[in-house]
Amino acid sequence: MHRRGFMSIRHLLAEAGYTDFDLYYDEEGKPHLKDGNHISITHSFEFSGIIVSQKPIGIDIEKQRDKILKIAPKFTPLEEYHTLANEEAIVRKLTIVWGAKEGIYKLVGIPGLLFLHHIYVEDFSFEDEELKARLNYQGEQTNFTLKYLEFEGFTCVYTLLAED
Repeated sequence: MHRRGFMSIRHLLAEAGYTDFDLYYDEEGKPHLKDGNHISITHSFEFSGIIVSQKPIGIDIEKQRDKILKIAPKFTPLEEYHTLANEEAIVRKLTIVWGAKEGIYKLVGIPGLLFLHHIYVEDFSFEDEELKARLNYQGEQTNFTLKYLEFEGFTCVYTLLAED
């Protein structure tokens, strides 16, 4: 599965007009493109994805699993989800929130960033096309706009810096 994920990323790079030689990683493991465009890479089980932009960007794909209920207190305040109708809706929403925070982390690349304490995703309904989030770190606030899609039991979230 890992080898297929690696190969699928290379195929996606080719689809975007890049080769392995156009891609490099910094000391923190963050991918970069030599032409100055920004790239983010993700994979989860059988799905892989890349996103390329002229602006900083982050992407994450996650499988919607009950496991997220156990780890949720480590990345988001659970009391915010008491209005959801059932466990499936909670799993969906928590997966979106996790993907949003993971995408923000990939975008900013700050070592030591804590999802629970530094990144806040505003509440949203499943009908919303956009999410809003903010990063509060070392006295500075950065706002983000996020979009998501759900398919085949997976969630893909991508993140951009919010336009002022």
